Amino acid sequence: MTSYLKPPKSLLRKVGRAIADYDMIRDGDRILLGVSGGKDSLSLLHILGHLQSYAPVKFDLGVLTVDPEVEGFDPHSLTEYYTRIGVPWHYAEQPIMEQAKQNMDGDSFCAYCSRMKRGIMYSTCRKEGYNVLALAQHLDDLAESLLMSIFHGGQLRTMKANYTNREGDVRIIRPLAYARENQMADFANSAKLPVIPDSCPACFSMPTQRESMKQLLAQLEGENKHLFANMLHAMRPLLEEKL
Repeated sequence: MTSYLKPPKSLLRKVGRAIADYDMIRDGDRILLGVSGGKDSLSLLHILGHLQSYAPVKFDLGVLTVDPEVEGFDPHSLTEYYTRIGVPWHYAEQPIMEQAKQNMDGDSFCAYCSRMKRGIMYSTCRKEGYNVLALAQHLDDLAESLLMSIFHGGQLRTMKANYTNREGDVRIIRPLAYARENQMADFANSAKLPVIPDSCPACFSMPTQRESMKQLLAQLEGENKHLFANMLHAMRPLLEEKL
């Protein structure tokens, strides 16, 4: 029997609304959640696990942790935690850092690692019979991605809330699309979730475009408390999959 923690109602409301608005979870879905060991993905594990117990639609939930074999980052301890709470889990190891040194072509390590991890997640979904991949990016991530796209790419783009991959066999959802990063931090702290600090040391060791956007947004939010609500309103059309 699974033993998920109950997240705060304010967090459950935002996730529930995002799931409903973008039709993320459907009856009979088998959802694989990517868990890095950070506060966001561990929080989403308990949110989805809790929703599973009373949601009107029935869905299966499993987790996958991808170990990129980066020095100083060891997520092996998560498998014991998964077993303790009773969630089916999968674990994959790949020397992504070493592969990046040989194969990166103009990409940042973060972009290369993300692409490689996504490939592992898709292949695990296919192998284990999951039709949905859940990722833990939140509203702060979406806002940062929008600014990065505008400033550095000259495009109006951000991460989508619910879309199907290019091959058409895995649907990707982001149930935290309406939730704020500080909500996950508060929940993870109060619930004493086994967060792995600096879940990607390679990314934390160098300044990134995303970190610059995060700092800019923090400064602007200090001047305008409605900043993220306004940004979400502006981004809504960008979150939808264009068919």
